[in-house]
Amino acid sequence: MIFRSEPLARRLVALLVALTVAISGVARAQNEPPPFKPEEIEALVAPIALYPDSLLSQVLMASTYPLEIVQAARWVKANPNTKGDAAVKAVESQTWDVSVKSLVAFPQILDPMNEKLDWTQKLGDAFLADQKAVLDAVQRLRLRAEKSGNLKTTEQQKVIIEEAAPQQTVVKIEPANPQVIYVPAYNPTVVYGAWGYPAYPPYYWPPSPLYSPGGALMAGFAWGVGIAAAGAIFGGCNWGRGDVNINVNRATNIDKNFNRTNVGGGGQWQHDSSHRKGVNYRDSASREKFGGKDVPGAAGRNDFRGRDGGPGDRAGAGDRGGPGDRGGAGDRGGPSVADRGGPGTGDRGGAGDRGGAGDRGGPSVADRGGPGAGGRDNAFQGVGGGAASPRDLDRGRASNQSMANRGGAGASAGARPSAGAGAGARPSGGGGGARGGGGGGGRGGGGRR
Repeated sequence: MIFRSEPLARRLVALLVALTVAISGVARAQNEPPPFKPEEIEALVAPIALYPDSLLSQVLMASTYPLEIVQAARWVKANPNTKGDAAVKAVESQTWDVSVKSLVAFPQILDPMNEKLDWTQKLGDAFLADQKAVLDAVQRLRLRAEKSGNLKTTEQQKVIIEEAAPQQTVVKIEPANPQVIYVPAYNPTVVYGAWGYPAYPPYYWPPSPLYSPGGALMAGFAWGVGIAAAGAIFGGCNWGRGDVNINVNRATNIDKNFNRTNVGGGGQWQHDSSHRKGVNYRDSASREKFGGKDVPGAAGRNDFRGRDGGPGDRAGAGDRGGPGDRGGAGDRGGPSVADRGGPGTGDRGGAGDRGGAGDRGGPSVADRGGPGAGGRDNAFQGVGGGAASPRDLDRGRASNQSMANRGGAGASAGARPSAGAGAGARPSGGGGGARGGGGGGGRGGGGRR
């Protein structure tokens, strides 16, 4: 009887395994984001579709490395007097991708890519998912701009219209002078005519007065000063094949460490996942293709919270003070070395409470996302950091009142964490000494991890 039941048991186990796999596959499919719609892609490429082909290709490549875009933008802000080819030469030793290095010559492009990181990442995700769909969207917009009379040859650019195949028109844009690159600024709702997708309005940023003197949009366009940056150009668009090309020799001139083997046949660009710096890929197809992995939970959100440390880095330069030191120089609470409370040696509820100057949500050095964060040279700085500050401040005040009722403002020697709450001291579960702040000893307090 036992031997007869074993085959049946094995079949049941196999059936359960198959059922589990099927259910998990359905769950993954339900969580998978839908492919970008053609009109959604048009909205994404609207602000760059009228760039010269070479510059457009390099923006598309660089958008797949959003963290390095942020680093390059910071470098430009720190070196405002280094421009054009000189700027590209100055960043030669940086570890960024060659496409990112090339954009330091064009701060009027790098700046909005840094300021609008949601757009940058979506553009990169769309390009990684389907390069041809992105380039096809660019061509549709160029044709509309040309038919509206807003795209034509000028002293800054040369517009070339070719019949690539029956019923296939290709609009190419080249610099009028290959040695001088002009970057147009324009209003998409003007240059392309009436925008036909209310659900997907085009992305747009007005011309910066720093790079487009006067900032006037004449017939929808504003031209800034020409940039002597021929040495920064190494890419191009292969409209027939539906992808972008790389001139390997030019790329090597920009980056001596450029990997010549990471180029497909005919100079086809290949995405290098090592420059992705841990940013998740949007869909499973991209993850499988480029070897990326999901970063679950809090670790995956580090990219958007301005942290560049490892999974355990919770406070960057203002860290807690060393392994096991819960009351060190970088203590989460007030400005004192070990005093989480007030003027009393062990008082938990005074001026140094977690709702004070060192509060996780405030603008201190230990702020995880705010503009004052020190030592965190990483991407998406300041995203989502400020909203927690008033909430944490209220919790700090509540902690003050609660602790004052329990032990009074001057309780010192009798406080449970012994005087000074030194390096290895572990405050008891109640009150402000617990990690979670505010009440109880739980972990779920003030600032979000």
